Formats: sequence, C-alpha cells, structure tokens
Amino acid sequence: MKYFFSSIALGAMVSFSACQSGNKENTTQQTEQQAAADPHAHAGAQPTAQQAPAMAKDPAKSIPEFTFYKVKSGIGFSKADIPANRNTAFILFDPSCGHCQHEASLLAKNYAKVKDVNIYFVSMNDPALMASFLETFAKELVDKPNVEVLYDRNQQFIQKFHVPVQFPANYIYGADGQLKNSWDGEKEIGYILAEYSK
Repeated sequence: MKYFFSSIALGAMVSFSACQSGNKENTTQQTEQQAAADPHAHAGAQPTAQQAPAMAKDPAKSIPEFTFYKVKSGIGFSKADIPANRNTAFILFDPSCGHCQHEASLLAKNYAKVKDVNIYFVSMNDPALMASFLETFAKELVDKPNVEVLYDRNQQFIQKFHVPVQFPANYIYGADGQLKNSWDGEKEIGYILAEYSK
C-alpha cells in the first residue's frame, strides 16, 4: 500500500513539472499508468476509491487539518500552530519553478506589506531542494516570524487543500480560517499584495 501511495504522489508531481500540470484527464491517465506499472501493486489492479487517496478538486473552503514539517528543523507543523487573528497564505510551489522563484522574490521585496500575513511555502519536493529556496530567491523572507517553508511529506496538500493546474498556487484564508481567494500560476505583484491583505 505504501508503494502504491508513493506512485500516486509521483504521478501528481510529474503532472506539476515545468510549473504546469496540463489537463486533468492526462494527469489521471499518468497516475493510472504509473500505478499499474508499480510492481508492488496488485497485477492489473486499477485505482479505486478505497486504494487511492482522494484528491481535492476544489480549494478547501476552510483550512483543513494537516501535518507538514518545517524544512529547517523537521518539526511538525499543523493547523493549531498557525498564529490567529491574521490572514494566512499557503503557496504550493516547486523550488525549481521559475514562476515560484519570481513570486517569492517579489514578496521578499515587498515584505513590509505582508509582514502581518502568515505565509507558508509548501512543497512535496525533497527537503534538500527546498532548504535554500528563500536564501537563494527571497533573502528578505529568511527567519521572518510569519514565513515558513514546509515539507508536505505525506502529500496532504493535494488531498486536503487542492490540486492546482499551475505553480505557484496561492490560497488565502482569513483570520476566521475561511477561504478568501485562490489562484494557480503567476499573478502581478500588486494583485497578490492586495489579496494577501484584504
């Protein structure tokens, strides 16, 4: 089962390569092909609702329960750890995605305008690839109390939050934990700053 789940996650990651996943039909076909090719899966087995984890087709209307891991320390981070009484932005990203790097850089240059927003960069990539992301592309965000890079070791984001079409994918939740806005792909920095602080 563990190996089957890994093939599902690998299929999701393949679909996100080059900052874009293509259409959902191709993603489903790739996932099914990889699952069928997995030697640890039952021969000829097709994914079923019981075998495969559910993927979130629509953005979560409120912040779901989750456990991610801080890249720097490896310490677990959950919904209970989010500081209250402020907006929270989750950015699903790939450290090698040029659009993700650009957005992080723009947020860093405008830190004074987002210093009161919880900002969480979340990725399913290898933590070693994520470890220097902020230092390389967004130095001004390093060690800020409201900014964290989180490793999604168990692929909970695509199960509980949403499966986006493009990176970076932004999800803005209000102080009440309810979704205010979300979008896939790169946006103009003025738009991002306005949505983060609404």
